[in-house]
Amino acid sequence: MKKHLVVAGKAIGFVLAWVVLLLFMDPLRSDFLPDNAAMSRLLWELMPLVIVLLVTFIFLRVVEKNKIKISFLNDPLKNITLGLALGLIWITGSIAILYLFGSFQLGAKNEIPYLTLWFLAVLFNAAMQEYLVRGYLFSLLRENYNAVLAITVTTILFTVIHIGAFGFGFISVLNVVAMSVFISLLLIYADSLLAPIIVHFVWNGVGRLVFGATSLADYYPNVWDSFLTGNKLLSGGSAKIEGSIVVFSANLILIALMLFLIKKQRRERA
Repeated sequence: MKKHLVVAGKAIGFVLAWVVLLLFMDPLRSDFLPDNAAMSRLLWELMPLVIVLLVTFIFLRVVEKNKIKISFLNDPLKNITLGLALGLIWITGSIAILYLFGSFQLGAKNEIPYLTLWFLAVLFNAAMQEYLVRGYLFSLLRENYNAVLAITVTTILFTVIHIGAFGFGFISVLNVVAMSVFISLLLIYADSLLAPIIVHFVWNGVGRLVFGATSLADYYPNVWDSFLTGNKLLSGGSAKIEGSIVVFSANLILIALMLFLIKKQRRERA
């Protein structure tokens, strides 16, 4: 019982520390934002990332006394390549299937100033979410219990921070859950937080900034306008493709792939 209380206290303390610091610093964030929209968004996304990295460092160094480690730079070239490959297959495959069904159409191309800064902002957002959900918390739960519990608890947290999905219907919520499970399994397979960050970044970056097809916040621009039409079960409706059964099917396939790769990896190491 004592162990459960200690682990729960650490987990809750970690999340609360991030929330409290973010709330405390949030008024300052608005005071230093420039007029440039891309730079403003970049700095807006930077502060939550810096705070979660700071809280992670404190908990790893002070609370855990370095007994728990988060792997990040383990085989970076391999994990960047893995994240890019899976992310591109994930987003472009989903869009291609929707296109074949007649549910996705491209419109006009837009000129987006400072596109690189917008991509960096998306990267900062993805890194913040992954460190918050699958950084210290995931490692803490996996170290003290097992991977199944770590995936379950962090997926609940991931769903909570994407609470807006509940307003778009059941499939949208299922996609948030399935995405979290897929990325958690990727973390286990890659043994590095770098691959999950990259795959999350590619989904949001290509899906939102390039095609405008995912439900990342509206203040992000998109290079091409896109139109999702027809049956909402296919197109995703107001949730965009993240409310689509096609994306849910892709998520299930990726989950199955990761389970297969993890099993194969364990057999090779045995």
